[in-house]
Amino acid sequence: MSEKYIKIGNLSVSEVLYTFINKELIPGTKIDEKKFWDGFDKTVHELAPKNKELLKTREKLQNSINTWHQQNNEKEFNKRDYKNFLLKIGYLKKEGKDFQIETKNIDEEISHIPGPQLVVPIMNSRYTLNAANARWMSLYDSLYGTDIIESEESAIERYDPERGEKVIKYTKEFLDKYFSLKNFSWNKVNKIEFKKNNLYLISSNAQTTLENDEKFVGYRGEANRPGAIILKNNNLHIEIIINPNAFSAKNDNAGISDIIVESAISTICDHEDSVAAVDAEDKVIGYKNWLGLMKGNLSTEFEKGGKKYLRKLNPDRSYITKNGKKSKLHGRALLLNRNVGHLMTNPSILLKDGSEIPEGILDAFITSFACIHDFKKKGNSRKQSIYIVKPKMHGPDECKFTDLIFSKVEQVLELNKNTIKVGIMDEERRTSVNLKECIRNLKKRVFFINTGFLDRTGDEIHTSMEAGIMIRKGEMKSSKWISAYENNNVYIGLKCGFSNIAQIGKGMWAMPDKMKDMMEQKISHLESGANCAWVPSPTAAALHSLHYHKIDIFKKHKELKKLVKSRLDDLLTIPVTSKPNWPLNEINNEISNSAQTILGYVVRWIDQGVGCSKVPDINNIGLMEDRATLRISSQHIANWLHHGICSKKQVLEIMKKMAKIVDKQNEEDKYYQKMSPNYDRSIAFKTACELIFQGRNQISGYTEPLLHLNRLIKKN
Repeated sequence: MSEKYIKIGNLSVSEVLYTFINKELIPGTKIDEKKFWDGFDKTVHELAPKNKELLKTREKLQNSINTWHQQNNEKEFNKRDYKNFLLKIGYLKKEGKDFQIETKNIDEEISHIPGPQLVVPIMNSRYTLNAANARWMSLYDSLYGTDIIESEESAIERYDPERGEKVIKYTKEFLDKYFSLKNFSWNKVNKIEFKKNNLYLISSNAQTTLENDEKFVGYRGEANRPGAIILKNNNLHIEIIINPNAFSAKNDNAGISDIIVESAISTICDHEDSVAAVDAEDKVIGYKNWLGLMKGNLSTEFEKGGKKYLRKLNPDRSYITKNGKKSKLHGRALLLNRNVGHLMTNPSILLKDGSEIPEGILDAFITSFACIHDFKKKGNSRKQSIYIVKPKMHGPDECKFTDLIFSKVEQVLELNKNTIKVGIMDEERRTSVNLKECIRNLKKRVFFINTGFLDRTGDEIHTSMEAGIMIRKGEMKSSKWISAYENNNVYIGLKCGFSNIAQIGKGMWAMPDKMKDMMEQKISHLESGANCAWVPSPTAAALHSLHYHKIDIFKKHKELKKLVKSRLDDLLTIPVTSKPNWPLNEINNEISNSAQTILGYVVRWIDQGVGCSKVPDINNIGLMEDRATLRISSQHIANWLHHGICSKKQVLEIMKKMAKIVDKQNEEDKYYQKMSPNYDRSIAFKTACELIFQGRNQISGYTEPLLHLNRLIKKN
């Protein structure tokens, strides 16, 4: 669709964006329309040239690194020479003195409540509402519908009483572990009541109380026969719902019909890797949904099983404290906003020289502006703070530029200094090796750091493209640089005073159907010191929340202060192999696996504008794919092509073969457009191939430029 522009000052603003800002975003605030546009116009033209210079620096540094590897490839790799070279060109910065972050006005969901963190595409209102409402989830439903509870039948088409009993058994074991009773097990309880400011659990011939009475918070209903009791452990609440008449309470002595667990403590509403937003029409969909969340009036109707449903934001949860006072628990996840990085521009606004606006600057203004609506009612942040996760920053200078952007936004929107908080995604190599200095440049704003294995690996491959042949993707997680990277992130975060102020996060569990495996493996994120970690669904959030009952993160932080700092040499270890002796069939299998995920993701991105998909891998296991997974897969094949492990003809043949498989996997999707057999006519297939064959020359190995270009072609 071609954009229609309205001229305002030095800007040409897409009509759809202009209308949204003037008719929906500004009304209800005290911001004057003309004053906003004047300030926005001036600020954008001041910041855009600085943005371009930083991108030129990226390119200059990458070219220097490429040249160094090319000139030194015949020699034995010398890490000391390599480090000195990186210092000389400014890629590495000298580390300054120790310091503590100074972030103020942080909501307790960030500072004091550890727990799962959801990431949701902001352009899908239904998913967004589900994620916002995932603060409270049914543990019964989350267990019953996943592979954690073993069952003889793989498909659960009707209620299975035996499976239901296993769910109850699992939850009673959970209660015994973290909310233990003084005299007997929860299995023996047949009545729950509250009297004389105490909670009593009664069996047939005895009564008892919690071993730790401080874990009892309050109740709902009548004191002598409560409808729910609220307990707390490690700052996380659970609600035990008591309804003997409910079907789910049929086999429970105490009439417990469900356990509601506090699950997604925070949710990242994503404008970046999980969406396909290429023009004003797309951007406004995301901005409208975010505005609806901040106003509290976002809703959506949908049909399921022949019935129509209305989805809206959940209210707060009222209860009576054990002291008899009325109180509430926040009903929704704390909503954070992931803006785009510094790279991309967007045609929704043209500057005075005709160039497109840097998209990250546009996001900063619009998403922050929407939060002003929340400040009046404190439906999201009770501290009147704005939380923006900023991805793909390369090093301290780009972090400093982010601070400048947010300062300018605060001036134009008449916000207090440092109202806008920033989450630093440690997913680019130049940020990892300079993390302390990155945090220093944002020490009054930072509320979050995390590690992102996939983007970080994609950048590792691209930065060192000329260094040699990359090891296989499956070997990356056991390579030296990865363990140093994960350890360094936590070490630096704790050293800079994050504990009880800011989040230290870990990355996504990518297999939404493999919850049993998640429960066995993802606790390692807490053991390493993460007080939040990403999950792919509300159900996964409910289950992962159980890990935070097991480990007291803030005690763990004190233990981890003994962590030894990662060696820079380990962080800079390049994951290359010399003279691999891989059989042809293993090479083809590796390429096929990457090709399938690339095609399965790209075909939905280009043809349907879907930015995050569950894509079956070569073994037909559904994996959550976004641009980060696309980046690592395309860069990995590009590296093997560049170093002669495979040929362009070989890769193209595999791409065509895998396209047929992807077509077959999507045959039930009525909106799906086949790539085979007319490969030349499929823009999606062409794009997937370009990501590989042009991957070596893409800025930092990013996929956005080619995706955006071809999506616009498809839309037009």
